[in-house]
Order: sequence, then structure tokens, then C-alpha cells
Amino acid sequence: MAEKLSKRLLIHSATQIVQIIDNQNEFLTGDCMKTAKILNETENSGCCLIVGLDGNIEDIGYNKDILNKYEKSNFEKIIDASGKSIIPGFIDAHTHAVWSGDRVHEFVLKLAGASYMEVHNAGGGINFTVDHVRKATEDELLSSLRDYLRKMMECGTTTVEIKSGYGLDLENEIKMLKVIEKARKLVPIDIVSTYCGAHSIPKGKTADEAVEDIISNQIPQIDKLIRDNILNVKNIDVFCEKGVFNVEQTRRMLNAGKSIGLQINFHGEELSLLESASMGADLGARAISHLEEISEQGIEKMAEKSTAAVLLPTTAYTLRLKRPPARKMIKAGIPLALGSDFNPNAHCFSMPMVMNLACVLFEMSMNEALVASTLNAAYSLGLSKTHGSLQTGKFADLIILDAPRWEHLIYQLGSHSYLIEAVIKKGEVIYNKA
Repeated sequence: MAEKLSKRLLIHSATQIVQIIDNQNEFLTGDCMKTAKILNETENSGCCLIVGLDGNIEDIGYNKDILNKYEKSNFEKIIDASGKSIIPGFIDAHTHAVWSGDRVHEFVLKLAGASYMEVHNAGGGINFTVDHVRKATEDELLSSLRDYLRKMMECGTTTVEIKSGYGLDLENEIKMLKVIEKARKLVPIDIVSTYCGAHSIPKGKTADEAVEDIISNQIPQIDKLIRDNILNVKNIDVFCEKGVFNVEQTRRMLNAGKSIGLQINFHGEELSLLESASMGADLGARAISHLEEISEQGIEKMAEKSTAAVLLPTTAYTLRLKRPPARKMIKAGIPLALGSDFNPNAHCFSMPMVMNLACVLFEMSMNEALVASTLNAAYSLGLSKTHGSLQTGKFADLIILDAPRWEHLIYQLGSHSYLIEAVIKKGEVIYNKA
């Protein structure tokens, strides 16, 4: 007998549904990243999935096995996906999306040979953006953030991590975090908020003075705002780098954030090898980003502790950095994730572009890049029990591609705006190309 309960969405007759996994794994490593779970249409049946009114996937499989269990009249929406493929929505694991004032002039300098730290030490880079963010109002920052998030959504992103870090004092860090909170109500994607007050050393302070301000002043105030339900901050981030914050200073700030319940998720080993990856893994870091300069010891420690490595191909590409050892990390058993690093230095909204760069520059396979942009990215943010794969009980966050095989999204470089037909969040269509 057909079930009479109402449902939110039926998608049927797809050529492929890329589930990523069909078990309870929180992440994939090693060879498992190459063999993501995929349902392919058969000679007599396409693929389909059912979404309940709660926005979770209720059923997934083949038309012939599923469709006769449900009355079509009980669905709010039905989508015929004939000739199309379905993948999980992208989880962008690392962005700095709240900012004001572009840095196109710095791109010119970098193309002429200036290094990241040369631009930074000349007053550019992070400090240039800090000056503009401090002058901007919350409304101005919110307007630009809303625009950026909608563009990310059109590129298939359904969950995004966003950092503060262009304030560098209590007032402006809180301003940025409040902007992130307001954005949750304006754009229909999930946002994970990260406090990154130690993104750089503020003008007029030494590194030690900045550390004391963050530990004694900023973190306690942010803790109060979290407890008062004014902010919903999940992570603490520090830019551990030569000429910025050293390993011991970073350890102190990360521990202070951990003491108020924040996950450790920080910048490490980008321009210099400081063994911050080993330190972070020992602290129980959920994730460490960049890692271009990571050592063998750091790789071993991160693998041992299941600390996620969030690689950022756009930054390595734009700054012409040494490529992070992605293949060694995968082989060692590190949960490897990807992020766009969207910021004024790496102006990229598109996770499909990030995946293409990861395949070409970091020698990742297409399946590995997809796992790193979905399930493993979810793990890096502590979300993989509900996000990152298409399984019963998980959020129905997915992308419908106008292509019979999902790999076209990476293969057709820069063509995602033509290939992404619809983006769906918890069973609701939040973007439709038509």
C-alpha cells in the first residue's frame, strides 16, 4: 500500500547519485577517497531520492525499488532528473568572507614578483583590509557578505565556514562576528563561524601584547556573548607564521579558545616550517589549514590524531607557493579537506574551480577532490554526522548537474554556471539556473 504521509521532495530518474558513503564513517582517507559510493542508472531504472518535511533524506536508491512506495500527490515538489547527475552540496571549509576594500593592486605587485610577506610588511595584505573593515559599518559589511554568499551558493556551496580576523581589536572582531550572525538569517545556507582575532599583529602592538589582549580581553568577552546567545562561534583560529605568531604564542591562544569550548581550527605551516602541525594535533585540533611546508613529523601527528588538513589551492596558486604534499597526507591517513580561502587575496567563490586546481596542482583524483569538498570538509567543521554525503537521515543538501556524469563539473573548467542546474538545501530549491 502506498504511504500517505506528506513529503517535501522527490527527485527521480537521475543517471547518477553520488552518495560519497553509505555507512557511518565521519571521513575518508587513503584509497577509500578514490572509491566514493555512487549509484548509477541501470538499463531499466534511474536513480532517485526522497526528502521528508524535516529536510532530511528519507529514502535513496532506484526508481523501480522506491517509487511504488509513495503517492506522488503527497510530494510538495517533484523533479525529473533524467540525463542528470546529483552530488552533495559543497562544504567550503575555509573562508574570510567578511571584508571591505579590494586588493587588486596587490595582485599586480605579486605578478611582478613581490612575495606575500613583502606586501604584508609594506602595509598591504591583511593590514590593508583591516583598515577598510574598521571604517566600514555592520550594514556595509553585511551587504557585501550577503552578495558573496549568494555567489557561492550559485556555485554549489551549501555550507561555509567564515572567519573574523580583519578587525584585530575587540570592537571590530565582534562587529565581524555579528555580521556573520546576521548573514545566517539572510542567505539559506549553513554558516560555521570562526573567531580569528590572531590573524595578524595589530599596528602599534607587539606580538606579545596582541596575545595578552586576545587571551585576557577578547576571548572572555566573546565567551560572554556566546553564553548570552548573541554569538554562535564554533572555532578559534590563529595565523601561526614566522613574523606573526610563533608556536608557543599560538598554543596559548588556541588553549584559551579551547577552554571556552571552541574547536581548534587554525592556519599552520603555510610559508614557514614551525612544527605547528604537530603542536596543533597534540592539542586536539579539529583542523589545520594551508600546510604547504608541513614536515613528515607533522603528517604523522595529524594522521595519528585524525586532525583534518584543509588545503587551499587558490592561495597556493595565486601566491605561487610550494604545493602541499597532498598525496603523502592522503596515504598517511589524514582526513584531507578543501576550501576556497575566499578573501581579498584569493577572490574565488567556486568550489568546482578549487577542485580542478586540487586535481591539477596537488595531483588529486576527481573522486578525492569531491570527498575533500563534501564529507571530509564536513568533518573538518564537526558536521559530518549531518552533512557531506547523501544518506538517509542526513540533510538533503545537494546539487543537480546538467550532465550524465558528475565529473563534468571538474572536467569542464570554469563552466559550473552552465552545469549546475539547481542547488537544494534541506530539500528546498535555493538556486535554479532556469
